[in-house]
Amino acid sequence: MPSDSKNKTIIDIAGHKLKIGNLDKVFYPATGFTKGQMLDYYIRIAPFLLPHLINRPLTMKRYPNGANGKFFYQKECPAHRPDWVRTIPVWSGGNHRNINFCNAADLPTLVWAANLAALELHTSLSQAPKINQPTQLVFDLDPGSPATIVNCAQVSLLLKSFFDKHKLQSFPKTSGSKGLQVYVPLNTPVNYDATKNFARILASQFQEKYPELITANMKKALRPGKVFIDWSQNDEHKTTVCVYSLRAKEQPTVSTPVTWQEVIRAVDQNDPKLLTFEATQVLERTAQAGDLFSPLLSLMQRLPALS
Repeated sequence: MPSDSKNKTIIDIAGHKLKIGNLDKVFYPATGFTKGQMLDYYIRIAPFLLPHLINRPLTMKRYPNGANGKFFYQKECPAHRPDWVRTIPVWSGGNHRNINFCNAADLPTLVWAANLAALELHTSLSQAPKINQPTQLVFDLDPGSPATIVNCAQVSLLLKSFFDKHKLQSFPKTSGSKGLQVYVPLNTPVNYDATKNFARILASQFQEKYPELITANMKKALRPGKVFIDWSQNDEHKTTVCVYSLRAKEQPTVSTPVTWQEVIRAVDQNDPKLLTFEATQVLERTAQAGDLFSPLLSLMQRLPALS
């Protein structure tokens, strides 16, 4: 890897030359995890991550000074992007124009984005060209202190039971932060009005059935000690942290697919650490088990009717 006079390293990724800078810059002060290690993680996880990024409008959450520094969300793909970076136009009613999101469709684009300090990758629930058709349903489970991810795990098992009853497969992943998420692959024609309404009604039913454990209300004053089922993520204008994305926390944690057996074990042992994974662990997990989220890419299911 040759370096130029401005302390930038030139690397060749699939025939594209990229100038990569500040590789020694510490992005996670508590652990000494550097930008170079962040780039290395994204390069190594790419075979598992890219299928979940391709053709999905990407919102980059950029941390120029590392996980503890100020950040900003970038929806419009930077104008200074290389000419080989593809974009996805999405109409914005508020802006009265298309927003051209980056399409992280390949390894060079992923590395280019990571070099921009896009520590976190947030994606749409739909894929181009069918931007108005979500391919999946998501329940974002957020614990209100003193509740923890273990309480989220309890709620996720209740959701699993519901979907099992309706013969639908569901898949859990950690948010990489405090919470847990449950995804239901659809990959069949449906619109956001239908998925959002379904998620809202089901979350409200769960709140009525388990009022001491669950809230479906967005008011933060109602969340302490409960798990908020955020049904509102099922929206064409919102994004959710992508599977295998790093998170800007004290440690380099990752939004990680987990098995239902792991969720049950965390509940049985009441141990939040059993659902916390850092970059190195995630690379080891994928090497051993592959992509636990691969069914999200192709499994075809339809939403059941709610009584």
